[in-house]
Amino acid sequence: MNKIIGRDLEQKQLELLIKSSKAEFVAVYGRRRIGKTYLITEYFDDSISFYASGVLNAKTVRQKEAFCAALEKLGVNAPLNDSWIKLFGYLQQGLCDRVEKGLLTVIFLDEIPCFDTQRSDFISALDHFWNTWAVHYSNIKLFVCGSATSWIIKNIVDSHGGLHDRITYELHLHPFTLAETEQYLDVNGIKWTRLMIAQAYMVFGGVPYYLSLLQSGESLVQALDRLYAKSMGMLRREYDRLFASLFNVPEPYMKIIALLSKNHQGLTRDDIARKLQLQSGGRLTKLLLDLKNCDFIRSYRMYRKSVKRNMELYVLTDMFTLFHLHFNAIVGDEEKFFSKNIRTSTLLSWEGLAFERLVMQHINQVKQCLGISGISVNYYQWRSSNSSPAAQIDLILDRADDIVNVCEMKFSHTPYLLKKAEYEKMQNRLFAFQNETQINKGLQIVFVTPYGIQPNEYAQEVTHEVKLDDLYVPSK
Repeated sequence: MNKIIGRDLEQKQLELLIKSSKAEFVAVYGRRRIGKTYLITEYFDDSISFYASGVLNAKTVRQKEAFCAALEKLGVNAPLNDSWIKLFGYLQQGLCDRVEKGLLTVIFLDEIPCFDTQRSDFISALDHFWNTWAVHYSNIKLFVCGSATSWIIKNIVDSHGGLHDRITYELHLHPFTLAETEQYLDVNGIKWTRLMIAQAYMVFGGVPYYLSLLQSGESLVQALDRLYAKSMGMLRREYDRLFASLFNVPEPYMKIIALLSKNHQGLTRDDIARKLQLQSGGRLTKLLLDLKNCDFIRSYRMYRKSVKRNMELYVLTDMFTLFHLHFNAIVGDEEKFFSKNIRTSTLLSWEGLAFERLVMQHINQVKQCLGISGISVNYYQWRSSNSSPAAQIDLILDRADDIVNVCEMKFSHTPYLLKKAEYEKMQNRLFAFQNETQINKGLQIVFVTPYGIQPNEYAQEVTHEVKLDDLYVPSK
């Protein structure tokens, strides 16, 4: 029985890969705890013909022990001291009869970066196995997976060696959406309101492992006290473990993340290079790309008068990372921190920023609510070059039908009250935006709030409202 929750698009793609008329070499990647192994093992279940998983932080001999143990299940005994190319030869031997009969043959190499120890020649052996044998059989479907996403990208997806252009499909597993999160919690007996689920999403994102730690009968603040505020809470040291598992040298990545956490409006590439005293070259490009591939950051083009002058603005979007860097220092040793600060400015200020990031991760749902799913839309941020402090608009939907939606995202536990002072600031931002960009399109103001806007004279100026329920619509 299929126990997978959500992942409908991914499951449809897996079905297409299985039914394809050629051999498939699929790289599955994404941030740690996102459910890569679970998706493949649960989807294929008993259909996996060979499954081997690398051993974290182990030497070559332990990796070969794990591989040979998997070979034994095929009825193949392989000497531990043999080379990787010979071990893959034993794998070919163990699968040959099945393959020759035309039976579906799913090979799953999990935590594959672990196998590639120093001077082990694992990659060249995998290359030889694929290029000389597996690629010639349409019933072979090879899946490789690992938490070290940067390794997967460099050595498999963008390989310049024997595996160059061998990958037939990349399956980038992203966090759950709000709709999938609601479904997951419901199946696990957690009956929270949509606002409470959204608040949980603002802490954990859509990371299945984090969500699995929640317990029915608890409120969110009780869960946070148990999982994070306590010195031995399961998530208190997760941040360091997360980066150590993803990157061989995590410090440069953590410096970028820490910098972006202090600059909520985002930074350009040149800003990051200057503040961290890095060269704005290939190394920084790789660091930023790795962080994007792990869903820690997103880049948004900056809206300018000339399209050619558009720049990218990098923004920290991983929910748990935002949460940790905001609260780690201030929680201290207070094991009931969240229960005691449930309605204080400490939590409320964080909720505003986290809600903005939540909305930015559900742009497809915003488009569906606005009825523009079928219209080509570019996404931008805008920062004034003239005003001080610089006026900024965090989300602009530039539509092909000559309309620009300017999105305001406001978190509130009740219908939002748009007051005169805020309305005037909003109008000033719009005026500066029109004046500096000389935009020649119609402007529409969109407010994204949990419960809509309280009716008053200023609310009448808002063209569209997107409510929390709208963000729970499944992706199409």
